[in-house]
Amino acid sequence: MNLKNILPFSLVSLSFLILSCKNEHKTKIKPLVNFDTVQNFYQHNIDESIVYIDSLAMFPAESDEAKVLFTKLRVAFKKVEPYASYLNPKVGHRANGPALPILTDDTQRVLNPIGLQKIEESIYDGDVSNEIYKEEIRLTKGLLSVLQRNVTQRKIDAQRFFIATHQQLFRIISLGISGFDTPVSHLGIGESITSLESLQFVYENSLKPIVISKNDKLDTEFLKNISKAIDYINNNPDFDTFDRYTFIRDYMNPITRNWVKIRKVSAIWEPIKTTPFNFDAPTFFEKNSFNTTFFTQPNNRNPSIKQIELGKKLFFDKKLSANSSMSCATCHQPNKAYSDGLVTSNDNSGNKLQRNTPTLINTVFQQNFFLDGRSQTLNDQISSVFNNKQEFNTNVHQFSDKILTDTTYTKMFTDAFGKVPKKNMEVIKAISSYISTLNGFNSKFDKNIRSEENNYTQAEKNGLNLFMGKALCATCHFMPLTNGTVPPFFKETEKEVIGVPNTAQNDELDDDLGFYWRYEEKLHKGMFKTPTVRNSDLTGPYMHNGVYKTLEQVLEFYNLGGGAGMGFDLEHQTLPFDNLNLTETETSDIIAYLKTLNDIEVEYNY
Repeated sequence: MNLKNILPFSLVSLSFLILSCKNEHKTKIKPLVNFDTVQNFYQHNIDESIVYIDSLAMFPAESDEAKVLFTKLRVAFKKVEPYASYLNPKVGHRANGPALPILTDDTQRVLNPIGLQKIEESIYDGDVSNEIYKEEIRLTKGLLSVLQRNVTQRKIDAQRFFIATHQQLFRIISLGISGFDTPVSHLGIGESITSLESLQFVYENSLKPIVISKNDKLDTEFLKNISKAIDYINNNPDFDTFDRYTFIRDYMNPITRNWVKIRKVSAIWEPIKTTPFNFDAPTFFEKNSFNTTFFTQPNNRNPSIKQIELGKKLFFDKKLSANSSMSCATCHQPNKAYSDGLVTSNDNSGNKLQRNTPTLINTVFQQNFFLDGRSQTLNDQISSVFNNKQEFNTNVHQFSDKILTDTTYTKMFTDAFGKVPKKNMEVIKAISSYISTLNGFNSKFDKNIRSEENNYTQAEKNGLNLFMGKALCATCHFMPLTNGTVPPFFKETEKEVIGVPNTAQNDELDDDLGFYWRYEEKLHKGMFKTPTVRNSDLTGPYMHNGVYKTLEQVLEFYNLGGGAGMGFDLEHQTLPFDNLNLTETETSDIIAYLKTLNDIEVEYNY
């Protein structure tokens, strides 16, 4: 045998073996986590939920036993909610979502509200027949049974564990302490203790040994911060007086900062970019806490800098419209927080359009567009503006050479897309990419809640606490985006029927039917998308028809209970009919808080 042939082979083989041993060694020392106890914890509590809902069916809604069992049912559910709802977001949200009827996408049937919030309403508000109450329980048990099967069949691993826990931390801040979870009983404040105690349990029975071995101070600090947060809730249990500003800033944010470090220290996490969250953001209130890519349609993700710069130039170019009278900036002016300050915008002939212009800041963080929700993507919304005879009045499939009189476009298009296009689709993509960078999370509120500044006034703190508490604003305008995109999955942007009047005298209901156009279902008459209230101080007039000139008028509308509270016939109003009983001082404080959300110096994150 030729030794010259053997030697190279032997050296290669030896090198491979050495590398294999090194890789095997790395594999052996990679920390392993046993999630069996965590799996059993979730399994036990979903089983307990079924037991409690069965017991609940044995007592009438108006009984004291029903309240006791319902409370225990919710505690069991909150313990399993992180994993159960992660595995099946749709069913999880239905089980613990708003007590409102829904229209099915496939059969176009209207389904009566079910779930824990509907049962809560029946128990605490009463005025429901025993037959209906029993049916609510039966159908809700069906939802819990689906979640039970999911938890039984799908074993937890590191990825699922970290994502599910991250989502639950967000629920505490956005849904639990705001009253969204329990709008009638206000059990949500106390249930935040349940969520935190559950976090402590699952951590101690999974990651703790790894964290102690690498950073024992982090372990001590994390558990201490959880204990502090629980103590704070125990000492401040009242829903109306609970200081959410202090709780988030001084108690929850330290926990989330610890959790991000724990995830990194554990070294068992594979980074992903397919969820709404930036998992490396230390709190939910950072400039980059949300993953823009998640909210962007697939064919326009990760745009280049050149594409964004082109989009910015096109945004301000009136030559995009057929008669060169309008650009995007005509209705979305940067100095007015990308709105226009008009009751309703003007069309390309100077006549009034139907609706008020919303801000474009943070507009990317939605799942439908236009106030009536008729576009599913930002690109589609922009296309609609191009096609609209009252606006740009151009064909999206035919590129206009008119803008090329500005010769800089030739190079910019070539740099961005490799060529000068023959259709407006590239134009729309570029504008969409630019608009997606108009993100503002550096307001006075953001800087204070992140503890970068400490200049929040008492009135501003009171306003935030009212916004998230007594005034119920944050049950539709979810923190911290303050829009209607529903956390923690952010796959749906809520639309509401609130009964906006036609005049500021509140004497006649506006006749704009909103989302009714989609299915012509009476459930949707007068339904409009929930907008962000960030920069609301700068974007008046307000409501879809611009009926109110001031924030004081808007707050008075809600204080009266919306259209139904003012006497309009609104069978399907989604806003509570009750008077909020806000005092003048409380209204003033809420407005003071809203003004701290002003932030027109948007970040171009590219």
